[in-house]
Amino acid sequence: MSLMLVRGRTALLLLPIAVGALIGAPQPAKLAPDQMAKAARTDAITIPTPGELFAALQKPGKPNWTGAYRAPIPTTYKNRAQLALNLGGLIADGFIAIEAQDSQQVKNIGSDVIKLAKALGVSQNILVRSNSINDFAETNQWDSLQEELEATQNEVKNSMQSHSDQDLVILVSIGGWIRGTQVVSGSVATNYDERSAKLLRQPALVSFIQSKLNDISPELRTDPLVKNVNEQLTNLEKLVTFPAGRSPSPDDVRKVNSVVTDLIQQIQHKTDTK
Repeated sequence: MSLMLVRGRTALLLLPIAVGALIGAPQPAKLAPDQMAKAARTDAITIPTPGELFAALQKPGKPNWTGAYRAPIPTTYKNRAQLALNLGGLIADGFIAIEAQDSQQVKNIGSDVIKLAKALGVSQNILVRSNSINDFAETNQWDSLQEELEATQNEVKNSMQSHSDQDLVILVSIGGWIRGTQVVSGSVATNYDERSAKLLRQPALVSFIQSKLNDISPELRTDPLVKNVNEQLTNLEKLVTFPAGRSPSPDDVRKVNSVVTDLIQQIQHKTDTK
């Protein structure tokens, strides 16, 4: 199975870590209804969200979600591109905590999501969502919790768009996808399964993400971190290009995981860049 660009799909709850339906693209393989419900859509493009990637990963077997946790990241970045990329990664972390049904981890990540969102100047409405997330986590209402996290993301997306920050929405999307791909590739590398490994066959998607990076404003496009992400995506595209019908080998999966893990470390690295 390969996760490709999703075209012409409407989700009940819109996530900001995606950017709509790709016009003029070949019709991709359809996703299952539960994955479709997690697809994010706006008026431009659509790419798989972390929730969608994780839903597909669960088909052959239940991953070790707690093993995918990472140490807390800084929440005081000065660079807006870095803030957006890390916000996307934290959103993915929130879905990981929900899959693990870890209420304390959900609350911790939710708090950090709010901090980064506020640093980007998004709507104060997300503070209300934060309280709801804590309440649902306290009572282990996992379905409601996932919906509330999705709604929180939608608040972030709408606020960014209202401030003409579509470029930041794209970076949030990319940050979430990179973190989601790190978790998927790490899980497959730990417990190799040919069906799960096919999830990493995404050359068209990586190429598309690069095209969106090339479309953002010159100021953000020349940001050192964004430039590095773009360069690493070129390497990643080669690594996720496999012949149709062939699963990536365990070594292929480890190489993909190494690249995205290095990217995540660079994205979350605290610098004094303004």
